[in-house]
Amino acid sequence: MRQRVITAVIALIIFIPIVIAGGVWIDIAASVLGLIALSEILVMRKKLIVSWEALLSGIAVLLIILPDFWHDFLPGHLDVTFVAYAVVILLLMYTVFSKNRFSFDDAAVLTTGAIYIGAGFHYFILARSASVYTLFFALFIVWITDSGAYMIGRKLGRHKLAPHISPNKTWEGSIGGTVVATLIVAIYVYFYPQGDYSWLVTVLLTIVLSVFGQLGDLVESALKRYYGVKDSGRILPGHGGILDRFDSLLLVLPALHLLGFI
Repeated sequence: MRQRVITAVIALIIFIPIVIAGGVWIDIAASVLGLIALSEILVMRKKLIVSWEALLSGIAVLLIILPDFWHDFLPGHLDVTFVAYAVVILLLMYTVFSKNRFSFDDAAVLTTGAIYIGAGFHYFILARSASVYTLFFALFIVWITDSGAYMIGRKLGRHKLAPHISPNKTWEGSIGGTVVATLIVAIYVYFYPQGDYSWLVTVLLTIVLSVFGQLGDLVESALKRYYGVKDSGRILPGHGGILDRFDSLLLVLPALHLLGFI
């Protein structure tokens, strides 16, 4: 627990000023986090992070993450969607020349990973571009849901939520985390309204976003369970990897866009 607290404090000291500063700092931070998260998938897949497949999938994830103005160097007849598609085709072509070391399944995993991670961190940037209060809105939902679910689950948890992929999670913790997050975020949005919604509608949508966050956590748990690992990485002592810390946000931020907040 001491190690977790120390890591969390250091991470927040670095992370919060970047969130507040915004601009190019957010773009760089999202790109670095996205590349690290993708490397964690490569390692779980038992692929080298210094390889052609790592390079190509890294280019794909950066193309998806970065805002449009970063792609201004592209010729006028090309857009980022086509270039990302071309990278995927190169990954598929690599299966021909890798002498069975890199398969269609590997290409599919990296393509899915690039979209999953890239879109999540792309909307991380868009949320900050909308407003620092919008990004904190998403962060508070995730952080409070996670903390509330952990504490209430430890005290009251009896019924397993998804024992086949995450044995420690309970229905009591899940519901409790959403209730706590909704109550606290309701106070936040009273002072910092989000989007064009009324206070009541925003609070109701907070429940939806809290559920999305927990689904994001379970998606990453299923990924780790499939590959037989406890943590996605070791970059954050006591917390695991970048995917372990941002799994909920990778679903909440696109949902924020879907619901019209960004």
